[in-house]
Amino acid sequence: MILLTRLNNDEIVLNAELIRHVERCPDTLITLVTGDTLMVKEPLDEVVRRAVAYHQAKNMIPKAAYLPYKD
Repeated sequence: MILLTRLNNDEIVLNAELIRHVERCPDTLITLVTGDTLMVKEPLDEVVRRAVAYHQAKNMIPKAAYLPYKD
């Protein structure tokens, strides 16, 4: 689960496993595997960093030096 902020400043906790893709347009738009979309205040790079950190914490992907997003 990752903590994000909607455009109206409400906080939301999102299951990172449901993220299909994230795009910048110019706000950050998250599309879920269900087809639902969310607009959040965090920049695209931060959403990806949090999702990667979530999966690393679950040991689903290794912590590698080649990942462009750092803790």
